[in-house]
Amino acid sequence: MSDRDGFEHGVPCWVDTWQDQPATGFYSELFGWDVDTGPDYSMARHRRRDAAGFGSPAPEGVDPQWTTYVWVDDADATTGAAREAGGSVVTEPFDALDGGRIAIVADPTGAALGVWAPGEHRGAQVVNEPSAWAMSMLLTPDTDAAARFYGDVFGWQTEAFGPATMFRLPGFFGGEPTQPVPRDVVAVMVEGDPPRWRPDFWVADADHAVAQAEQLGGRIVEPVTPSPVGKNAVLADPAGAEISINQIVLP
Repeated sequence: MSDRDGFEHGVPCWVDTWQDQPATGFYSELFGWDVDTGPDYSMARHRRRDAAGFGSPAPEGVDPQWTTYVWVDDADATTGAAREAGGSVVTEPFDALDGGRIAIVADPTGAALGVWAPGEHRGAQVVNEPSAWAMSMLLTPDTDAAARFYGDVFGWQTEAFGPATMFRLPGFFGGEPTQPVPRDVVAVMVEGDPPRWRPDFWVADADHAVAQAEQLGGRIVEPVTPSPVGKNAVLADPAGAEISINQIVLP
């Protein structure tokens, strides 16, 4: 399942970060990405497949961060559903050339994410392997309000998983055969503040990645700690945008 050619309605499908001076060099060294640099949007590739994006400039008044996008059939209809569910619209739907139609919404707790009705570009082409995005996590101070919102807007259902909550999309079949959670899991939620979506990238060696991130001008937000499936850590790039990294050890 590492190579993808499209997703389904309600499934997170892409991540990017918008910064005045995108930290492409940091991520190129950290993940070994090749970056195809454009005038205002650059494409990061892993194994010659689209892995993530970098945009410039940063939105005015917004701290550098990564945005997670959810594949939808109709960006305008989903934006309306987000409003009706108690969310807000950060950026009204707009056409993004070959990118399709995009909007940015925020859930009732303030966490923002993109809704994307894709065009020629069909999201991440490589996932769930070292140097690729795997899944995004919602950090929110009100998990009940967030659960209601995402259920109303995308049809996500929740299930406890230790201290976290899994978002499941019934009927979706993704992930990896050996993963320790059901294959219809599309995202994870934990209590946290400020509210935000944070992408998780897999790495071959978490300790090495953390040491390398510091050498490249990044910051360690949370050090390497054991997890039920390996090791993880949270990093901030030189601009301050946060990601988590995971060294996965699957049976």
